[in-house]
Amino acid sequence: MKKIVIAGLVAGFVLLVLSVIGLYLTIWLFPGLATQYFDPAFDTSSSKVMFYYIHPFVISLALSWFWSRFKGLLTGSFLTRGIEFGIIYTLIATLPMMVLIYSAMNVSSAMVTTWFVLALVQGVIAGLIFEKMNP
Repeated sequence: MKKIVIAGLVAGFVLLVLSVIGLYLTIWLFPGLATQYFDPAFDTSSSKVMFYYIHPFVISLALSWFWSRFKGLLTGSFLTRGIEFGIIYTLIATLPMMVLIYSAMNVSSAMVTTWFVLALVQGVIAGLIFEKMNP
């Protein structure tokens, strides 16, 4: 259990740093996409901003548990296992949610695509961290 929590917290910290960097890169590189977040579909009140910073830890702790349960099924090198883990997570958990969100909310396909890519990157990075810390 200790390995799961420690690996999850380390991955959460790394994902948080990358999320903040990604946020600024999105604003600088894709300002049109960033302005879509001012749509009334999104709650931009400051009372919920902490959830943005908690999200990487929630995801990484859940993925750390998932890794500990299924790491034996993944074969190959360090990089292969991390990538496969990220793809599995993205296809099982993210793809269905992105289809649901796109069909139910007033969001662009570009926004949903960036969320999908973010989830894939998060899954791969988390998988690589878990492979290193909890092989």
